[in-house]
Formats: sequence, structure tokens, C-alpha cells
Amino acid sequence: MVTKEELKNALINLGIEKGMTLEVHSSLKSFGTLEGGAMTLIDTLKELVTDEGSIFMPALRLSREMELTDEDKKLGISVKIKVLPADAEKTAMGIVADTFRKLPDTFCGRDTISTSGWGKHGMEAVTGGLDYPIHNGGKALLFGVDIYKLTAMHYVESITPADINKQFEPSEEINRIYPPEKWFIEAGHPPVKAWYTIQKMAYEKNLIKEMQIGKCRTMFFDIWSVVSIYENELKKNPHKLWGMEE
Repeated sequence: MVTKEELKNALINLGIEKGMTLEVHSSLKSFGTLEGGAMTLIDTLKELVTDEGSIFMPALRLSREMELTDEDKKLGISVKIKVLPADAEKTAMGIVADTFRKLPDTFCGRDTISTSGWGKHGMEAVTGGLDYPIHNGGKALLFGVDIYKLTAMHYVESITPADINKQFEPSEEINRIYPPEKWFIEAGHPPVKAWYTIQKMAYEKNLIKEMQIGKCRTMFFDIWSVVSIYENELKKNPHKLWGMEE
């Protein structure tokens, strides 16, 4: 078991401090057992950054990936996720994020794709999602997950060429069967998991600090330092980044 005191000391050693702005993504089970569960993690982060800092977590109303039927596969569907109702207790964001968004002192958007926030700039979660932490020195803190959970990465994808996006858009037939307002659907996968290329580049630049907390691999880094690598690669040669060009 990881105790609250062990967690707190580890996070201090990692660099978490008063006044900091954090984008947090987590898998509680990655700790093995954390004393006090989700609330221990949330309370410890609040104690360290204090109300002079801010904490942001994902609040997407989406289910976990659902099993594909044979018909789904024939249609070319690669990912099928259900949009959940506004009062959904559990989402694919995990127990820590789900607990955080429901706390009385948390600000949380009501859209399907939303962010929740707490602290000095917590209200920014409702008005701008992750814009504030991305552009104001925010740090990413990933507990037991990797860069593929970093929502901030999506914030530079508007520059992705239309022909790349077009290749993986659901067809009209898919949208008829799975209406976009009720489902999140992907059709096909790029040949390369580009975000892992970005993560590797960030490690090579020594931008990511890593620590083991119990069984939990924890990553800590400046959000924009890593996200900007992705933006630059998208500008230089996005087709090569996604394995669609030699």
C-alpha cells in the first residue's frame, strides 16, 4: 500500500509545489493500493498546490471503448465509444477524474467534451478547457498513464492537413447507424502511433521527469514544452509523423 505521506513526499520530490497549475490524468489501480483511494490523491494535490494553484482534469462524458461487432469491422470501424448522459456517474476518465468533477468546489463544463478545474484559475476549465494551463506554464502530471491520455495534445491538431483527417472519418453509413451526437467513432488507424514518437523525442530532450510511486509510473513535465514538439512536427511533415509517407 502507498500511504498518503509516501505519496505526498514523492510528489514534493517530483517537483509539485505551491501555486503550480497541473493537468492531471490518472489510473488509480496503477498504484496497486493507495491509502484512501481517489480522494487521497485529490486532497494531496490540493494541499501541495494550495488554492493559489490550479488543478485541471478531463471531464469527457464518454464510455470506455466498446467491443466491435463483426458488422462494425466490415464497416471499417476501429473505435466505438458511447456518449454518456450529463448525469453519468462513471466515465472512461477513471475514478479520480470522476470523483474530482463531482466535488462542490470543482468547476466543470457540461458539454460532452469538457474539462474540470479547481483552485485560483479553476473557472478557466469551463470557459477555455485547457487553454489556461497550456499557455500559462502548466505542468502535466500523469499517474500510471502515458502521453496518449494527455488531452492538451489535441489543442494543436487544428493544423493537421484535411486529407489526413478525412482518411479516418466515419462514413455517412456509419454516422447513420451511430449518430455523432450519441457516439464517438473512428474508422481505421494511422500506421504509426505518432504521439509515442513525440513522447520519445521529449524523453530524449530530458523534458520528462519520471518517478515510481508504489507500482505507479508517474510522469511530470511542462505541458507546452512537449505539446509544442507535436505542433512543430505537424507543421514540418505530418504525413511522415503519422507513418503515411516515407
